[in-house]
Amino acid sequence: MSSETPREKHDRAAAQQRFLSLFLRSEREVFRYVAALVPNVADAEDIVQQTAVALWEKFDAYDPSQPFTPWACRFALNKARQWMERHQRWRALLENGLAEELARRREELRPEFEAKLGRLDGCLGRLPDNQRALVEGYYYRRTGISQLAQESGRSVAATYKALQRIRQTLQACIENAPEPEGGGS
Repeated sequence: MSSETPREKHDRAAAQQRFLSLFLRSEREVFRYVAALVPNVADAEDIVQQTAVALWEKFDAYDPSQPFTPWACRFALNKARQWMERHQRWRALLENGLAEELARRREELRPEFEAKLGRLDGCLGRLPDNQRALVEGYYYRRTGISQLAQESGRSVAATYKALQRIRQTLQACIENAPEPEGGGS
């Protein structure tokens, strides 16, 4: 049914893999960005999903020499605007320029966020495998705490406590990590 050549299939698969890799690394940041614009987590998740579809549709226009996350957040802002326009009570946010102000402020803070994210990546890499798996399950895959507890052989309370200790370890690591070369003001 498909008239794609093997090379075209390979190229499409490679593009999909590249897109997924970039998007999954940025998804939490895009979600935080959207969650700051809309009041409901379920709506924010829907907007992020709509954003992912729009990003994939326009992925051939992405400039790989530029950071992916800001590009993705521009799409998310447009999707959030569309959502707000559909919800009358949020129209005032658009009229008063709040979405644009948040976008402007986020762009101002981007270097600081990116530096912290770089330090976080390094700190995550230093965690023991079992701790990193717990963090990735909870924060990246959004696995429920009950399932994580079952998978790790801990009680739910012990799993929450382990996550709390890991967060404290990561925070201390980030705060004490040296600035990346070329970073800082």
